[in-house]
Amino acid sequence: MGGAEALERQRQKGRLNARERIALLFDSDSFFEIGLHADHAGIAADLVDRHVPADGVITGWGRIDNRDVLVVAYDFTVLAGTMGRTGEAKCARIRELATKHRKPIVWLIDSGGARVQELGGSYFATTGYLFREQVTLSGVVPQVSVIMGPGAAGTAYIPALGDCVIMVADQGTLALGGPPLVKAVLNEEIGEQDLGGAEVHLSSSGVAHMRAENDGEAMQMVRRYLSYFPSASLEMPPVKSHLAQRASDALLDIVPEEAATPFDMQQVIDLIVDAGESLAYMSDYGRSLITCFARIGGYPIGVVASQSSHLGGVLENDSSVKAARFISLCDAFSIPLLFLQDVPGFLVGSRVERAGIIRHGAKMLYAVSRATVPKITIIVRKAYGAGYYVMCGRAYEPDYIAAWPTAEIALMGAEGAINIIYGNKLAKMPPAEAAQKRSQLEAAYRSEVTAEKAAALFGVDDIIDPRDTAPIVARVLEMTWQKEVQRPRRKHGIFPV
Repeated sequence: MGGAEALERQRQKGRLNARERIALLFDSDSFFEIGLHADHAGIAADLVDRHVPADGVITGWGRIDNRDVLVVAYDFTVLAGTMGRTGEAKCARIRELATKHRKPIVWLIDSGGARVQELGGSYFATTGYLFREQVTLSGVVPQVSVIMGPGAAGTAYIPALGDCVIMVADQGTLALGGPPLVKAVLNEEIGEQDLGGAEVHLSSSGVAHMRAENDGEAMQMVRRYLSYFPSASLEMPPVKSHLAQRASDALLDIVPEEAATPFDMQQVIDLIVDAGESLAYMSDYGRSLITCFARIGGYPIGVVASQSSHLGGVLENDSSVKAARFISLCDAFSIPLLFLQDVPGFLVGSRVERAGIIRHGAKMLYAVSRATVPKITIIVRKAYGAGYYVMCGRAYEPDYIAAWPTAEIALMGAEGAINIIYGNKLAKMPPAEAAQKRSQLEAAYRSEVTAEKAAALFGVDDIIDPRDTAPIVARVLEMTWQKEVQRPRRKHGIFPV
């Protein structure tokens, strides 16, 4: 690598070196390297008499749970892990192998971006294959990026075009231009973490999807993530042997009787998925919705669940975009979807309208309509308005849709409906009389939007005991696992970006 001094500097920063990371990523002694003897291209005057080990990037493949996975690991100890001409040829070889043999790619990013003295000048006119080829691979094989140091300029777009971005806290950064360039162009003083650190991209920009506290945890996270996925889109995800169990009685007490009282949907997820284990995706972004990977009865699933403990579970811009991305990701790789509804609808008001709530909500609507994987919907409590639609209501082809006894399915909640229908009349009554009348009207309205009413109209397939959710979902997954859907022939739809 870059020599003893460079390796020591890397260690003192609290970072593993590229080869240590690879050793943790793969099953023991399974890494198979190509391009070990690569060197710089010999076109930069200041590098003519210098050896650049592996040209600053380590490439090859290894096994994760005994399945082959390709890797590109930028080595910051060698010229800050910059992308040279030979190194990029090595990366192109990995992309070629991924395309030809349908294997996932993991990018370990710790790089200063393009090596200007080699990729600059007139040669720049011949570059750019990296991003086009990534797009070609999108939805063909899983593409995971781990940001373990800087990801500047060119290496910032690698994660942006992939499926899953894991950032190491207080260590990884992503930015198109670093603090010196920002200072030169905008005269803005800003630190690396404030510009493009994990907090920025996990909670504000939505570029990153998972947080790791250190390099070792990041490698374990990659292994867990890939365990839910097939190696390529034309394969089925791995199923593990597991019998779905009836949940404990604790599930009966989680949902409050009052529809406006929040509760933590994560507790429901923990009680119905295998071993109570799930892997969160974009947990710090669009927090009124939970998206995570889990298993039920051994089958991998993507869970899309309302979270009333944040903004009452209302869908807004960020949660809509988050759901659209997650649904598309699961659909691309044949991972079934489980929707857990407690949704009061979409957020309204001038702020969200100016920010494009209609356009962003349409992304979620488009994604759930387009998805052809097995889809299962459980209405836990509220299912109001367009929120019911985008959370895979009856019209959106759920293979099974059921309600808990606590479910309410309606255009809107009782308070809003009564305001619209009887607001003028109530306003003319004395306050005490109006309050009593309102209470009666709301009670009558709620009696018309119950799970029983929906079942009587066959709006749901069944009303189920909450404790039976897991074995019921597992039985539906068993029946729908090989699901195939034919859509009208077309080049592609117009995604509402």
